[in-house]
Amino acid sequence: MASRLNPYINFRGQARAAAEFYQAVLGGSLQMDTFAGFGMPVDNPDERDWIMHAQLDTPAGFTLMVSDTPSSMPLNAGSNVSISLSGDNDVELTGYWNGLAEGATVLAPLEMAPWGDKFGMLTDRFGITWLVNIAVPKN
Repeated sequence: MASRLNPYINFRGQARAAAEFYQAVLGGSLQMDTFAGFGMPVDNPDERDWIMHAQLDTPAGFTLMVSDTPSSMPLNAGSNVSISLSGDNDVELTGYWNGLAEGATVLAPLEMAPWGDKFGMLTDRFGITWLVNIAVPKN
């Protein structure tokens, strides 16, 4: 198996909803496992059915992983990481943008940027910032 690098996002009780949302937007196959399903102890019984690990593999070749962080562990959520989608398939990337934009805060609308590509940035309903850059052919 080749090595790969992909985002792994941590939530506190929102991983299932986030994973299902990202699957609806990006398509693909979603595998989810709970703490209870793996027999993992959690301090708070309400967290037994939280997601210990979820993996979304999309037709475009993206892999996105998410999990819930139990309340007994620190969660350092912040704005120091964002996810970038880029390429030259306008229809595909605009579709991802439109899906992610539902319930999001648009930080920069998807429109022509000074560097000649279409670009947009938003923070989705789960607090994750996404950048979409659609390459426009240069003459």
